Amino acid sequence: MKKTLLLFIVALFGILTLQSCNVNSEIVYYKDAASTTVMDIDVREFMKEMKAMTPDSLKDKKEFGDMDKLPTTWTSLYDIDKEEGRLKTTNPDSIRIMKKIFMKSNKEGKEVAGFSLKMDHFTAQDYTALNNFTKQEKLPIDQNVYNNWNGKVLTIDTENFNLKNLQEALASKSPELGTDESMGKLEGMIMMFFKNIGTTLKFENKIKSITGKHDWFKQIDDYSVRIQYDLKAMFDKEAAKPKNADKKIIIVTE
Repeated sequence: MKKTLLLFIVALFGILTLQSCNVNSEIVYYKDAASTTVMDIDVREFMKEMKAMTPDSLKDKKEFGDMDKLPTTWTSLYDIDKEEGRLKTTNPDSIRIMKKIFMKSNKEGKEVAGFSLKMDHFTAQDYTALNNFTKQEKLPIDQNVYNNWNGKVLTIDTENFNLKNLQEALASKSPELGTDESMGKLEGMIMMFFKNIGTTLKFENKIKSITGKHDWFKQIDDYSVRIQYDLKAMFDKEAAKPKNADKKIIIVTE
């Protein structure tokens, strides 16, 4: 999966003065105990800034030509690797997971507007296989996908209110950022590069009750809640930490 949105993010990390990327995830929980996750990376502001910084003599060139090769409709990681001749795994669990993870690029006219990643109707068994799969192939997925959902009750471990998977994915594609000495640099780059990172959790059935509190967590309506990450509090040791930070948040649906 060489030519993915992950490589695009790594490429952007070379431009530290820009604060242009928004990452929004949505996890939909179904009453059959499965869930679907979609992550959208909005790079419209970045592309505008890049265009403004590019000399007229170079504007006809494609700075991120590989990104134009990404499909504009949902395409599985399995099909992407197979089409590019890079499908190496024969593990049935890995192949099954690759067929349930989809990617696409988003455009406004001819301009790249962003990239999306989807994990379609994952079961508990799928998440176990995903955990094994990501030990070899790092993906910038939301940590909250691993919270326990049984079709009626979601138990959120607020230790998952972090960007661990994003950090590991970035470090895996840029080894110089994967050392202990460089971890602080990576955290600083994330703070500078990303403007907003958040996750919305939606339920097929109405929310009956919520137990537990966290400053980054709030209920939006009868069917959804929102987690909005405070990157400064997360990475800046001198920043104020959340006043409300229960270890568990339990959401019970009807």
